[in-house]
Amino acid sequence: MAASPEFPTRDHPVLATTSSGRVTEPSVELVESRESFARLIHRLGVEAIIGIDTEAASFHRYHDRVYLLQLSSRDHTAVVDPILVPGLPGLGDWLRADATEFVFHDGDYDMRLLRHEFGFRVARLFDTRIAAQFLGEPGIGLAALLEKHFGVSTDKRFQRADWSLRPLSMAMLEYAATDTKYLPALRDVLRGELEHIGRLAWVEEECELLTAVEWAPEEPPARAFLRLKGARALDRRGLAILRELFVWREETAARLDRALFRVMSNETLVAIAGSRPRSPDALDRIRGVGRDTAGRRGGELLAAVERGLVVPDSELPRFERPIRFKPDPEFETVVARLKAWRTGLAEQLKLPPGLVAPNALLESVARQRPVDLDQLAATSGVRRWQVTTFGAELLKAARGGDGA
Repeated sequence: MAASPEFPTRDHPVLATTSSGRVTEPSVELVESRESFARLIHRLGVEAIIGIDTEAASFHRYHDRVYLLQLSSRDHTAVVDPILVPGLPGLGDWLRADATEFVFHDGDYDMRLLRHEFGFRVARLFDTRIAAQFLGEPGIGLAALLEKHFGVSTDKRFQRADWSLRPLSMAMLEYAATDTKYLPALRDVLRGELEHIGRLAWVEEECELLTAVEWAPEEPPARAFLRLKGARALDRRGLAILRELFVWREETAARLDRALFRVMSNETLVAIAGSRPRSPDALDRIRGVGRDTAGRRGGELLAAVERGLVVPDSELPRFERPIRFKPDPEFETVVARLKAWRTGLAEQLKLPPGLVAPNALLESVARQRPVDLDQLAATSGVRRWQVTTFGAELLKAARGGDGA
């Protein structure tokens, strides 16, 4: 695709700061070829700080993939079309190198997606959302932070845009560019505030852990259907029908590359499984199906119902009985004591309790009962910054505060 007339390469007024504090106006470049992408990496690869973001289309598509990549130095922003630059050659080596710090905002999904689709891993990053959390910012979304620190208002029309469509309008691409062209400057502001209050090491450790995230394997459809809201109201025969409908939707969505709910909603799947229609008219009367869907997909849906109806009784699905743990009064007492201690600490730090010490961490401490800081550091889920900042107090709280 040639350069879109809707988004010509041009300069757009943007606030940014250099390392010396000088205000600049980054340009915005649309990258649509391997050659121009190679030139971009050569140009930006010498930068110490790069803002980065991706745009996917999970609200519209079944298959998760990167449909847009945004990169920003302090004075230049580029929007890359991965459809026209397949594989994003050279980006993986750059991300793995330790010379550049890549700045994300809420980069967890971006990191997983880059790992899942391309096998890329980022060696060094700074996440402005994590930074905002540890600063106790009232609004940690990118829009709120840009408004607060730079007086920039973002266009919310494109929050659920279909980034898989081509050509993309100039308004959409400008919106995408805004997601990164302020990140180097925002990183500077937040990092400075973290240094001032002594929490920079906390955020750096959290960001270091973020570099290791992996794409989570999906649960097989043959089991995932049991998680649908309303499934527990069905009998075992209804569950068998629901399983067949769920698998049908999964396969249809994958074939069409369409988001699951755009093929059929969870509520409609459960309603069909409960009604067990065996004719087009009966299917048409079910809320959420409609005449159009019944006409186009009716045969497939009724076939799925029939498959569920002929499952042998001995093979009907059932909900597994939940594992019942033997009550442990001592464990529960320690957890309650740790939660009370955490509440006071969170108030003192002016941070959410779950950010200071998640419940899973407190439960690990209550089960493993570390007796010193070395054992605490080895406890599952414990961070170095937590051990350094309040490890001794946590151990004391776990013991009951008596020093025993």
